[in-house]
Amino acid sequence: MLNINFKRLNGRLQELSEVGRTSEGGSRRLALTDADKAGRDLVQRWMIDLGLEVSIDKIGNIFAVLKGSANKKPIMMGSHIDTVGNGGHLDGCLGVLGGLEVIETYIENGKIPEHDLAVAIFTNEEGARFQPDMMGSLIHAHGLSLEDAYQTISNDGKKLKEELERIGYLGDMECGTIIPHAFIELHIEQGPILEKENIKIGAVENVQGISWTSVTIKGQANHAGTTPMSMRCDAGYAAALLTVRVRQIAEEIGGVHVGTVGVINPKPNLINVVAGDVKLTVDLRNVDEEKLKQSEKLFEDALSDIAELEGVEISTETLARFEPVKFDDRVACVITQAANELGLSNKRMNSGAGHDAQMMARICPTAMIFVPSRDGISHNPKEHTDEHYLKSGAEVLLKTVQKIDGGTVL
Repeated sequence: MLNINFKRLNGRLQELSEVGRTSEGGSRRLALTDADKAGRDLVQRWMIDLGLEVSIDKIGNIFAVLKGSANKKPIMMGSHIDTVGNGGHLDGCLGVLGGLEVIETYIENGKIPEHDLAVAIFTNEEGARFQPDMMGSLIHAHGLSLEDAYQTISNDGKKLKEELERIGYLGDMECGTIIPHAFIELHIEQGPILEKENIKIGAVENVQGISWTSVTIKGQANHAGTTPMSMRCDAGYAAALLTVRVRQIAEEIGGVHVGTVGVINPKPNLINVVAGDVKLTVDLRNVDEEKLKQSEKLFEDALSDIAELEGVEISTETLARFEPVKFDDRVACVITQAANELGLSNKRMNSGAGHDAQMMARICPTAMIFVPSRDGISHNPKEHTDEHYLKSGAEVLLKTVQKIDGGTVL
């Protein structure tokens, strides 16, 4: 029986967490920055030290492969190691290093799989510096052209291809070369459900669709003391109305629908000046495509109503739009079976966050393994999952890979 070496896995998680550590104790490895390069270099060194075949494609995705005995398509694991501006240490990293631990467990026990085993690090999953998010996996799944991605400009004014070259991760392998037999992503839940229900493992069967929009509101900057309320074209007020309306839309649609205004940038951003311009972002999500479309229509109606009410001009730009994804039921069932055999409580569930797995589902059977997040907190230095849950998740990943490699399901 193969067993995960959790001390080794946890040690690597801790070592990677030191790369780009913030003063608040979080992680800051924005995609294609020097910190991201340092993290990539570290994990790639671990891959090479294991004797794995390491390849880098033209968008910077990293793939490490252990060859199997039967030259069968790889069972792929993985995720990302880039972060938001001040995130936690587990988001994405658990999926990458958990996958690496599965492969090392095979190696140290002299176990040769029939299928190749692969672990992937996908570029720019977070979308915190370059949009769209999940870029590397999206390109791998042929959902975005490489040339369009290369022209993407970061929020600090850098071109993506030039940043790939600068940090030394502009690879030469064609994107999408490796088509897996199956893809399994281990991840923290980033939500409160598993902890609240005291369940150790989530077998993820659906991922919410995502609609990201950038909104620009143009009003008239003016003196805050001398401009009567009735004569204002207040972009700040319009932004506030839109923020409230996004919340109302979520409540009207109900269920699992969520809506968020995440970025608000007013100009001139002075205490004594009516805001003349505001840029903000709107994030709408639902597991049901029709309900997501309904929320988008209500959002569009709100833009028109608010523009007329306050006498402002409102324009929008779509930043990302992904339909909800239903994962492969066979893979989700294997995850459930693996958890049951290990005596771990589990449930089938949805993911409220976007993941590389939803892109990989376009090209191969895919599902995810969730472990609980304390208080449901993520994208935050307080992100935490107890060690026994991390160990359980890695054990389920190992057993899931073993079952799929055995060929009884796929």
